[in-house]
Amino acid sequence: MPINAEYRGPVDLPEVIPVFPLPGALLLPRGQMPLNIFEPRYLAMVDDAFRDGHRLIGMIQPDAAHSQNPDHPTLFKVGCLGRITQLAESGDGRYILELTGVSRFKVVEELSVLTPYRQCKVDLFPFVDDFTARKGEDDVDRTTLLEVLSDFLKVNHLKVDWEGIEKAPNEALVNALAMMSPYGPAEKQAMLEAPDLKTRAEILIAVTEMDLAKKRTSGDPPLQ
Repeated sequence: MPINAEYRGPVDLPEVIPVFPLPGALLLPRGQMPLNIFEPRYLAMVDDAFRDGHRLIGMIQPDAAHSQNPDHPTLFKVGCLGRITQLAESGDGRYILELTGVSRFKVVEELSVLTPYRQCKVDLFPFVDDFTARKGEDDVDRTTLLEVLSDFLKVNHLKVDWEGIEKAPNEALVNALAMMSPYGPAEKQAMLEAPDLKTRAEILIAVTEMDLAKKRTSGDPPLQ
C-alpha cells in the first residue's frame, strides 16, 4: 500500500518511537498489519501518534526467554516501524487500524518515560535497504517457494487465490507469506532479522518444510 509520507531513508524518521510489544506479530516493510487496539495505554499511543503528526508505531516482539517481569518483558533487539494508514473507531472504545511497514529498526535503548506505553531510541541505518522497494527480488527462489506453499495448502486443506499469488511480485509474496505464517515468535523473529529477501524466503521455506515433515511422519497437527 502506498503511503502519503515519503521516507527516503533513516534521516526522514524520528530516533525515538513508541513501541507496541506483541508476541507472534511480524510487520515487514510495505506489508500491512491490521490491529485491534483496546488497552488504554495503546489507545493513548495511537492518539499521541496522530498528535505528533508522524503516525508511526514500532512493532516489536517480547523476548519471553530472557524476560523476568511478565508485566514489562524484555524486548527483542529488532522490530519494524509502521505508519498508521487506516483508522476507524469501533463505537465501543476500540480503534481498528492498519499499519503499513516502513523500515526495520534496531533498539539502541529503552527510555524511561512518563507515557503509559513504552518508547525506545532506535537506529534504522542498519536497514537502509528497506527503503528500496523490491530490492533483491531476482535472487528469490520463487519456484521452490510456490511448491512449498502448494504443499502446505494441500496438507492443511486450505484454499487461496492462486491466480493472485502467481501475479504477486516476489517482495510482496515473500513478505505477505512470512507475516501470515502460523509459526512462533522465534521463527517470526528470524524472518524479520533476515539480511535480505532471499534469506527471508529461505527461512520461510525451511520452516515450512520442517512443519510438513512433522505432519507427514507423526500425524501431528502443523505448527501453530
